[in-house]
Amino acid sequence: MNYNKKTVTDIDVKGKKVLCRCDFNVPQDKQTGVITDDKRIRAALPTLQYLLDQGAAVIACSHLGKPKGEVKPALTLAPVAKRLEELLGRPVIFAADAVGPDAQAKAAALKGGEILLLENLRFDKGEEKNDPAFAKALADLAGADGVYVSDAFGTVHRAHASTAGVADYLPAVSGFLIQKELDIIGGALASPKRPLVAILGGSKVSSKIGVINNLLEIADTIIIGGGMAYTFSAAQGGKIGDSLLEADWEDYANEMVKKAAEKGVKLLLPVDTVIADAFAPDANSQVVPAGEVPDGWQGLDIGPKTIELYSAAVADAGTVIWNGPMGVFEFPAFAKGTEAVAEALSKTDAITIVGGGDSAAAVEQLGYADKMTHISTGGGASLEFMEGKALPGVVCLLDK
Repeated sequence: MNYNKKTVTDIDVKGKKVLCRCDFNVPQDKQTGVITDDKRIRAALPTLQYLLDQGAAVIACSHLGKPKGEVKPALTLAPVAKRLEELLGRPVIFAADAVGPDAQAKAAALKGGEILLLENLRFDKGEEKNDPAFAKALADLAGADGVYVSDAFGTVHRAHASTAGVADYLPAVSGFLIQKELDIIGGALASPKRPLVAILGGSKVSSKIGVINNLLEIADTIIIGGGMAYTFSAAQGGKIGDSLLEADWEDYANEMVKKAAEKGVKLLLPVDTVIADAFAPDANSQVVPAGEVPDGWQGLDIGPKTIELYSAAVADAGTVIWNGPMGVFEFPAFAKGTEAVAEALSKTDAITIVGGGDSAAAVEQLGYADKMTHISTGGGASLEFMEGKALPGVVCLLDK
C-alpha cells in the first residue's frame, strides 16, 4: 500500500474552505460533562493552527461516543468547542447540527482565519453507513473549491462518510497528525532500524493473529505476553488451569511457532507466570513456571524471569513496536510485567513505537511518555496498519 500521501503543505488553502476531520472523541465526566483528558484536542492543534495561519476557513468535524445515529445531548461536541477555543486562543463557532440549516448557514458565512466546529457527526445515521448523500452534504459545506483534510488517525480504519466518503467530492490530503503516524509506523514496517522487536500483549490471540502473521515477515524478534500467551502455552501441551484460553486458536498458535522457526524469527513466550486464585485485585498470588498452572488458578501477569528475558530482548533493539499489556494492568498487583516493559522501552536507544490503546495508557500513567519515539493516537487503526491492511481513510488521500 502506498503511504506517500499529499499533506496540507502540498496544496494551497489560502482563502479556501477546508473540511478537517479531527478526532475529538474525548473522555468526559459522566455527571458534569467536563472533559477529563484533552490530549486528542491538543493533538489536532498543529494542523488547525497551520490552516488558520494560511488564511483558510476551517470547518472542523468529529464524532464523540456511540450515539448510533440518534441525537443524544450528553454526547454533544459543545464542550469540545469551548475547550478548543481556549487552546487556540480564538473564537470557535459551533453549529447545532452536522449538515443541517445551522451548519449550512454558518459554513456559508465563514471567512478565512475563522473556525467552525460541527455537531457530533454520529448524530446522523449517514456517517457510519458512509452514506454518499451525507458525505456530499459534508463536502458541500466547503463549497466547489473546498479541500478535505484527514487528521483523525483513530478512525482511518473505518470507511465512514467523514473519513473516506467525502474524498469522492473534495481533493483529500492528510494533516500533520496522520502524516506523522504514516511516516513513523509506516517507516518502521517498511524499512526498520534493526533488530526489529515486536511486543504483543492483550487478552486474545484472535485479535492479534493478523499482526503476528504480518510481523513474522519483517520482525527479528516477536514477544508474546498478556492473556493470549496462555493459548500458546496450552497449544504446546502446557497446563494453564483457569487461565484465559481461546481453544479454537490453538492450531493457529502452533502454526505461528512453526512459521517463526522456519523464518528464523525469535518468538519469545513467557517462561514463568504470576497466577492468582481469583480474578480480583486482592487475590492470592504466586509465581509458577509457564505451563504449570494448577487447577483453580489463573495466570494474570508475566513472571520475574520472563520480565528479565523480555527486557534483555528490548535492550539492544533498533526498533521496538509495542501493542497490548503484559497482564491485567488495571490491578496493581498484576501490572508489574507491563510496567517493566514500559521501563525497558524508556531505557533503550531504539526507535520505540507504542501502538495506542492500553499500552499507550500504561506508558502515560507511568510517566514514560516523553521517553518514547512515538505513541500512536489510534488503537484499532495502528493495529490494522501493523496487519498490513489497507486503511480506507488513507487510501482515499491524494498520492504525492
